[in-house]
Amino acid sequence: MRKRVSQPDVSQPVSGRTGPVRYDSGRLSPGVTPANSNTRISAATLQRQTQAPTPASGSNLGLNSDRLRQAMVERLRAQGITDERVLNAMGAVPRHLFVDEALASRAYEDAALPIGHSQTISQPWVVARMIAAACDDRTPTRVLEVGAGCGYQAAVLAQFVREVHTIERIRGLYELAREHLRALRLTTRIRLIYGDGMLGLPGVAPFDAIVVAAAGLAIPQALLSQLAPGGRLIAPEGGANQRLVLIERTGAASWKRTELEAVRFVPLRAGIQS
Repeated sequence: MRKRVSQPDVSQPVSGRTGPVRYDSGRLSPGVTPANSNTRISAATLQRQTQAPTPASGSNLGLNSDRLRQAMVERLRAQGITDERVLNAMGAVPRHLFVDEALASRAYEDAALPIGHSQTISQPWVVARMIAAACDDRTPTRVLEVGAGCGYQAAVLAQFVREVHTIERIRGLYELAREHLRALRLTTRIRLIYGDGMLGLPGVAPFDAIVVAAAGLAIPQALLSQLAPGGRLIAPEGGANQRLVLIERTGAASWKRTELEAVRFVPLRAGIQS
């Protein structure tokens, strides 16, 4: 049985409101699964993370990409992803086109891969898990993604979400994501913004779902305040020890919080990087 508790150290208070943010506190323990970890990547590959990636042409995979993508979907299903919208979306987006050409052959492995600028593309299970949790059984109309990276997760969301807004703070990744999304003709479904994701997009809010692709010590209050009533936010939270946190807005000043699996993400940072 969950009970409502107060947690005053969530983040800065919403403008015009004082007092702690209230949560329904609960924990799920489906078996701690390290996710989005770079430990599977060789030292030589890790050295490439600060370099600008070479967009993949896909020529090395050819017709095998469809087969590999379907195998990835079946693996996700076996790993517990049951939302058919998410599975179909993962099966529709060519992940190998979002990574460096030298890594294209590994695109459908369940591993995080470097995309340059010391950032990674999350492993497929993490992408599917976060999207499924944020969308649940609902069909969200407007979704915010914080941390566009190379554009892959936004492309997956756009397969069944009408309006996707995604923010990237690193100029080089913003340009890379824009190139990828243009190539797949997704720019009419996805609004890509170069800016500080910790601020969200108050002029566009509220959002039915928010997906945060970097870990902060606390969920930014600006993002919590931009959730629509009944909306869900999923984000990694923590420093050395991180967990996925699922938050649902239950009222004007109340949120329900559930902790999920252990994960490992790059840190959430404020500001922009040119």
